[in-house]
Amino acid sequence: MDEPTKIRTAVVGAGKMGAIHAKVYSQLAESELVGVVDADEKRAAKLAEQYGCSAHTDCAEVLDKVDAVTVSTPTVTHLQLAKIFLRHRIPVLIEKPLASSVREGRKIVSLAKRYDTVVAVGHSERCNPVVQAMKRLDIEPKFIEAHRVSPYPFRSTDIGVVLDIMIHDIDIILSLAASKIKRVEAVGVGVIEGGEDICNARIAFENGCIANITASRLALKTERRVRVFTRQAYLSVDYLKKSGIVIKTAPNTNVVEWIKEQREKGDFDWTSVNWPDLLHIEQLQIDDKEPVRLQQEAFLRAVKDGSFQPEVSAEEGLAALKCAQKILSAVKRHKWD
Repeated sequence: MDEPTKIRTAVVGAGKMGAIHAKVYSQLAESELVGVVDADEKRAAKLAEQYGCSAHTDCAEVLDKVDAVTVSTPTVTHLQLAKIFLRHRIPVLIEKPLASSVREGRKIVSLAKRYDTVVAVGHSERCNPVVQAMKRLDIEPKFIEAHRVSPYPFRSTDIGVVLDIMIHDIDIILSLAASKIKRVEAVGVGVIEGGEDICNARIAFENGCIANITASRLALKTERRVRVFTRQAYLSVDYLKKSGIVIKTAPNTNVVEWIKEQREKGDFDWTSVNWPDLLHIEQLQIDDKEPVRLQQEAFLRAVKDGSFQPEVSAEEGLAALKCAQKILSAVKRHKWD
């Protein structure tokens, strides 16, 4: 019996994220990593040697060798590189954010439609097992609070913290809220680079959901947390620890009745009550799967079968970019005095 035909893949950009993509492509049964492209010849050769594929400095050299590529280069180059592959109808997975501006993002989406070719966006946090677990709960958020901070990364210096790390939470929040944006307020501060290094944004959606997002790349430690309040449940999750708790409404109705009864008695000592002991708390059921692997599997599945969609489509990547631009515009409008 013949083995299934493998999808020939390549990675453009041999930096940290490019190396991660190359590693995963080399491990997937449905993928054959055939090349690495980077303007730095030595860097391309080093990564290519590690995974037994060819090294190149020009994308044109791999156009006839690949069925799909990942673009993991500085954001300002995304449109230029996507255009090269899409014009040859080669599917592209573009590292987040989709582009450096909404205008460029729209051009990528337009190219994908014109050439009827798959474009995925590397919002790998959407593939985080914690986020996947939240999706399975099928919740309707009323309030979302996201907190993503870390020490200075010394990379992605061409963009500020909103497009660098807040974009992850923007994408997740848009998928959870499932509503159009009504209003955005934000404040940001630039300390080291020209762009903002710290930002807080408040997003109001048309369905009434409110999201509050904080991102910083000047913290002393790394934290990635989100809390979600819904009518059905309260969730508190930690992306880094891949853990979370769920407090569901229905099992706690007896607690509400008990509190009412004690209030009616009037002489109950509330200081003796340990609140968590009264609640029905469940640990979120989380799979231990690598986000980039899930992301690439979904991308290759969409490449192979047009009835499937990548985990984050070009349109969804553009929506996150539009929201990010609204936040950046709000930062500029904010008056300190």
